[in-house]
Amino acid sequence: MSKIRVLIADDHAILREGIRALLQLHPDIEVVGDAADGKEAIAQVERLDPDVVLMDIAMPGLGGIEAALELHKLGKRSKVLILSQYEDREYVRRLLKAGVAGYVLKKSAGSELANAIRAVNRGGLVLDPEVARTAMQDAGQATPGGAADPYEALTDREKQVLKLVAEGRSNKEVAEVLGISVKTAMSHREHVMEKLQVHNRTELVRFALKKGVIRVDE
Repeated sequence: MSKIRVLIADDHAILREGIRALLQLHPDIEVVGDAADGKEAIAQVERLDPDVVLMDIAMPGLGGIEAALELHKLGKRSKVLILSQYEDREYVRRLLKAGVAGYVLKKSAGSELANAIRAVNRGGLVLDPEVARTAMQDAGQATPGGAADPYEALTDREKQVLKLVAEGRSNKEVAEVLGISVKTAMSHREHVMEKLQVHNRTELVRFALKKGVIRVDE
């Protein structure tokens, strides 16, 4: 099985070295490079094409938020996993809008970081519980009172698809769980996103969190 190729972007050299050492304990993960700021991170993504970019927010020059937005705009396949000490609502809102695949806090254990890397590499969205609560609060404020609930417009099958996709399942995995074809699973997913008026997996997960379709582990 091929290793998950990771790029570390943080302006503190000692922290980059520490993360590299931690990840070396996991044989399925390989650190292929590092960067000291957002501009260098983008250049390294262009050169190395990593599976996952582990990125800090506060870096000199081009910060993590701007770098994540630029990578999203460029359509890079690399998944961006934010590793930060901040859980500020504005940071969370901007990064989720930028399409990041995950947001974990620096106080997380090494095993939690490795599991987060594996999850985003599989296509899931990973949020530290504290960050997820912030995202739910933000999502809850985004819908005006009295507006029609789009969740109720979903069929039972579409609600099943919503839950599975929000959990990070691929189209193939959704098809296997529900006993349908991959093409049908993709069609259901498209219908769900259209009915909920969401444009990517991140927005779909935020909706699922808000509705309690998936829950944050306490």
